[in-house]
Amino acid sequence: MFNFKKKKENLPENFDELIKEILLLKKENKELKKELANVREIQRLCLQKAEIIRFNPFSEGGGNQSFSLALLDDNNDGVVVTALYTKEGSRVYGKPIKEGKSEFSLSEEEKKAIEKACKKN
Repeated sequence: MFNFKKKKENLPENFDELIKEILLLKKENKELKKELANVREIQRLCLQKAEIIRFNPFSEGGGNQSFSLALLDDNNDGVVVTALYTKEGSRVYGKPIKEGKSEFSLSEEEKKAIEKACKKN
């Protein structure tokens, strides 16, 4: 009626089968290590660091509606975006960043956002 013997789970029956399974596992392990290295390399190029600095660029009233936003990858490459808000309207500027620096002149707020973002990780 009932079979109380445990069923074996595809265990190798001899030494040759065991060697084949070990070699297969080694091959799979090598492939997984390679894939993991590729994923890690791709990850370094993804945006990983962000910092926003809010400020009021003009002495006229109002709050800190303007901001500089730094978005960087692991190499400190990316962009800094600055939005200046005034009563007349808003302006948005974007500047590329390479290794934490830009070929364009940076405001103090942009420098601060980049510096803080670079320190993250």
